[in-house]
Amino acid sequence: MILIIDFGSQFNQLIARRVREHNVYCIIEPPGFSIDKIKNAKPEGIILSGSPASIYDLNAPKCDPQVFELGIPVLGICYGMHLMTEALGGSVGHTDKREYGFAKIDMKLKDGLFKNISDSTVWMSHGDSVKKLPEGFEISGSTENTEIAAIENKNKNFYALQFHPEVVHSVEGSKMIDNFISICGCKRDWTMESFAESSIREIQNSVKDKKVILGLSGGVDSSVAAVLIHKAIKDNLKCIFVDNGLLRKDERLLLEKVLYEHLKVNIEFVDASERFLNALNGVTDPELKRKIIGNLFIEVFEESAKKIEGASFLAQGTLYPDVIESKSAFGGPSSVIKSHHNVGGLPEKMELDLLEPLQYLFKDEVRELGKSLGLPDEIVWRQPFPGPGLSIRILGEITKKRLDILREADAILREEIKKAGLYKSLWQAFVVLLPIKTVGVMGDKRTYENTAVIRAVESKDAMTADWAKLPYELLGKVSNRIINEVKGINRVAYDISSKPPATIEWE
Repeated sequence: MILIIDFGSQFNQLIARRVREHNVYCIIEPPGFSIDKIKNAKPEGIILSGSPASIYDLNAPKCDPQVFELGIPVLGICYGMHLMTEALGGSVGHTDKREYGFAKIDMKLKDGLFKNISDSTVWMSHGDSVKKLPEGFEISGSTENTEIAAIENKNKNFYALQFHPEVVHSVEGSKMIDNFISICGCKRDWTMESFAESSIREIQNSVKDKKVILGLSGGVDSSVAAVLIHKAIKDNLKCIFVDNGLLRKDERLLLEKVLYEHLKVNIEFVDASERFLNALNGVTDPELKRKIIGNLFIEVFEESAKKIEGASFLAQGTLYPDVIESKSAFGGPSSVIKSHHNVGGLPEKMELDLLEPLQYLFKDEVRELGKSLGLPDEIVWRQPFPGPGLSIRILGEITKKRLDILREADAILREEIKKAGLYKSLWQAFVVLLPIKTVGVMGDKRTYENTAVIRAVESKDAMTADWAKLPYELLGKVSNRIINEVKGINRVAYDISSKPPATIEWE
């Protein structure tokens, strides 16, 4: 296992992805993760992430310097390099010229992290740099602007990079992380099959003979969680599918067919659509929508839970990005992008303990897990769908009429995306309904109807995303079908924003 200590870097998830790509398990913990907890975790290596902070800022995040006394390899990236330098007796200062973007590394040492590296293109993003090396270190790489761009202490297996090997812009950065994994001596045996086996044992040990209730949303995450837990405890799992009236077209029918009829998962279907719509009446604030839906979701399934004797756990399909985006790396409320239905939407007082078997997985890993558990492609390859459902894809007030309009438009987009063979290559493709009406002309008559926006993005883990360059012919066909077939929409636009600076969802 590799431990990643997160100092607030926007790329911390990418570090974890690069490690896991090489079949090595890793976890991300905040700077306050104590040295005793680190020792108990028994990592074979530690990676110190980047940070938006400067090492000399008043409240700069720091980890326990004893991490350098554990006798295991440590890799510092950007801010992590500065922290390592300062902790071991070197010095760091502001650069005269900030270095941001592509750079070429002059690799002075061709072993260690740079073993078998041929392309020296890397990605820089820093305003500080190392000024004085700690004792026992030597420079292993330089750029035109930064003399000390990579350092190492071979005797102690300490390595540090000023650039970011985890981003795709560093062409052979993944190979550098692979080299660090080799230095750590990690066994490369972490697969979804091994994860499933260990998770089933953990679930059995935690749950024992008690019952688990899972709030089934119908998405990939909750479906995979349901099947995983079902394999562990069989009939002691009861799934509650809450039809909140905010679902995509035919959502419930698919679940009934695949999970209930085919995989024999125990599911109770509860129609609470009217309750949710009433609760959302007049609400336009996106955060308030999320809180209302999260709280009402808990309320609805707890009503069913009270009827089940021995129910002690609430299972959720929470993923790692959900957890990280909802909690600051500094342990406070700063840097929160948005609250998630699976995380921030839960009431403080809850009668059931949480069971989240997927909370350390990324979306592509969940898909692999689903396939290993026998789930069909129509479930495994379903695109991500937010917990609050279509409520956050309707900007402004939520009404049944607006939901019906969006449902039909979204179904058309998904149908055409699948016909074009692009469904699996896109992270998400959906329609957003705006609280804006525009003038149009249909059959020589003036119309004044809604504006819809198509959103399609490519991504690996939702931490970053680029808008998809869909063929004009496809966009034209989707627009034409929506305007002609969905009464209430007379204008369709295409969102060409990437994340960052935008987010994937509109709310």
